[in-house]
Amino acid sequence: MSLVAIRGATTVAQDNPEQIKSACLEMVQTILHKNNIEKEEDLVMIFLTMTSDIRSLNASSAIRQGMNWKHVPFFTSQEPEITGMLPLCIRILIQCNLPVSQAEVKHIYLNEATKLRPDLIS
Repeated sequence: MSLVAIRGATTVAQDNPEQIKSACLEMVQTILHKNNIEKEEDLVMIFLTMTSDIRSLNASSAIRQGMNWKHVPFFTSQEPEITGMLPLCIRILIQCNLPVSQAEVKHIYLNEATKLRPDLIS
C-alpha cells in the first residue's frame, strides 16, 4: 500500500445546500469509483476548499453526512480570492492508502471545474 493524494474539483450553478451536497457527493463517489476505493479505512484525510461565494453549506458536512463517514478527518478552508478565478468552485484533496503509485491515481474534475486542469481529464 502507498500513501497517495487524489485531487478533484467541481462547481455548482448557484449557492444552495441541495446543489452543494449533490455536487460534492458526485465528486467523491466518482473519485472512489475511478480509484477503486471501497473502505472508509483506506482514507487518511480529506482537505476541501470552497470559493467565498459558497456560504449555504460546508462541503465537509455535505460529504460526511452523505457518505455516512464517522472516522475520516476533514478540513475545509476558503479558497484564496484571485482575479479571474472560477466561481462557485469546490476543490478536494484526498489522502488515502492504495495499492497503486501516485502516477496511477485518477484525479476527477467535474462541471465547470474541467477548465482547471484539462491535462488531468481523461
